[in-house]
Amino acid sequence: MPEVPFRLRWPDGTTQQCVSPSRAIRDHLEPGAAYPVDELVRRAGAGLDAASERVRQVYGFACSGAASQRAAIERRAAASPPGDVRVEAMG
Repeated sequence: MPEVPFRLRWPDGTTQQCVSPSRAIRDHLEPGAAYPVDELVRRAGAGLDAASERVRQVYGFACSGAASQRAAIERRAAASPPGDVRVEAMG
């Protein structure tokens, strides 16, 4: 399964390097787009859940890396000031 790296720029200017276990994330996040923090969490979570499901379909088990990445994004969002999160890059 091809991993897809992506980088988020949070409202405070910091970046977060992320990775999805499959291309499913591309159906939920657009490179260059900016989303309000809560929408980014929703979209990234849905994309990572879909990616994990693809792993389950191929290998018979969910991807713990996708769950871990989702949790990392949620933790970062909880500490973020309001504003938009930009998807700076997507591999």
